[in-house]
Amino acid sequence: MATRGPLALVGGDELNPGNEPQDDVLVRAAGDGPAFVLATAAGRQHPEAAVANAVRWFAGLGLGVEELPATRRSDAKDAANVARAREGRFFYLVGGDPGLVPKVLTGTPLWEAIFGAWVGGAALAGSSAGAMALGEWTLVRERMPGDDRRRYLPALGLVPGSRCCRTSRRSDTAGWTARSAPRRGATSSCSASTSARRRCITTAPGARSATVGSR
Repeated sequence: MATRGPLALVGGDELNPGNEPQDDVLVRAAGDGPAFVLATAAGRQHPEAAVANAVRWFAGLGLGVEELPATRRSDAKDAANVARAREGRFFYLVGGDPGLVPKVLTGTPLWEAIFGAWVGGAALAGSSAGAMALGEWTLVRERMPGDDRRRYLPALGLVPGSRCCRTSRRSDTAGWTARSAPRRGATSSCSASTSARRRCITTAPGARSATVGSR
């Protein structure tokens, strides 16, 4: 029976010194298989820079990664991308816009291939908005850019019952947490502060088979 691979929900200041403990776990799980970074959440914010940063960081840990294009729904339905994902042993979803990842990946062949690879032992991680997308719910702005209020939207649901809510650098975190949240499951706080814990250890129904960080 296949064993699910490690799953990491990474908070702020990802891909920088201090992240080695959980990232080493991911690198070891990748082995010699293809390793991919997905810049889905950064699709509106220079995705090429996010990919370059991930390539630089993981090269320093001994792992060569390349981009798996996934900034548009058409990418997530592309047969060549899906075929590459099925062979993948490492997937890292970078941060950016919390609403983009579910919008682009939900219900697509690419996400099904990534999920299948993880179930078969591949490493899977999301940082910041990428981590939020792996829970059952993600947070987006209530109405428009600049709005302090947030609302919940369904995410990819890899960790059922979980809400990974990014907190702010300010002492008043109300601007980064929804005023009303779904009642089910647990909440993990992925801080944007570089001084805070970078790993979100989420306890939620259905998460027993996943390894979060170096747990």
